[in-house]
Amino acid sequence: MLLEGRVALVTGAARGIGRATALVLAEEGAAVAVADRLPEVAETAAEIEKLGRRAAAAVFDVSDPTSVESGVAAIRGQLGDVDVLVNNAGIVNNIAPLQRMTEQAWQREIGVNLSGAFHLIQAVVGPMVAKKWGRIVNVSSIAATGGLHNQVAYAASKAGLLGLTQTVTLEFARHGITCNAILPGLIATENVQRMPGEIRDAAIAAIPARRLGEPREIGYLIAFLASDRAAFINGAAIPVSGGANLNTLTLGSRKEVAEMTRRGPSSTS
Repeated sequence: MLLEGRVALVTGAARGIGRATALVLAEEGAAVAVADRLPEVAETAAEIEKLGRRAAAAVFDVSDPTSVESGVAAIRGQLGDVDVLVNNAGIVNNIAPLQRMTEQAWQREIGVNLSGAFHLIQAVVGPMVAKKWGRIVNVSSIAATGGLHNQVAYAASKAGLLGLTQTVTLEFARHGITCNAILPGLIATENVQRMPGEIRDAAIAAIPARRLGEPREIGYLIAFLASDRAAFINGAAIPVSGGANLNTLTLGSRKEVAEMTRRGPSSTS
């Protein structure tokens, strides 16, 4: 097992990539704390315990540093210091062209997707430094490098995670801590499954692998990055997109997606 004896914390673990990752980490031997704004995160903890691993569930908002501090303190009291932090919590439902995006919507998305990761790292990195061992994985997106139609706050926040990742590496690599980012493409989470079929099918047609990714496929990479086998991988940004990061197609309007799909990847610019 890759993570025997380690304590992991996964945010945004009530469903989707976070839930799948938490279960994979447990399967690899870790005790796993799961956090989310949704109380259903307790169900993820229950599944971890069914695997024979210790678990803890905490409900808090990652954008609120006070809540993060108290939530991490509660987790530490139950499982011990966090060895592996997975910053997965994020929102992606703030859809509006730049000119119509409200200040409140912009601040909320930056607060959850970017500031949330910053708050969590601050809360757990001290004991990692003391032990000379730690793993931090930030879940970004291929939107971080290619942008995303009508989702300027999401793309900007995910791009910001890359700068955060690199800076954490520069500051803490000497202490045996790695910090890496993964950039998922279109993954078969609950939200993606609820997308209009026309948009989802057109997007799949533009993915070289011609399918959606599975949440557990993200979890497998995170488990590897959290292990001793990945000790010299630091400050990396790794796409997990079935090759979609090689295209310029993004999820625009139905008309835009359909038109670009008809033209094919070779004719995009």
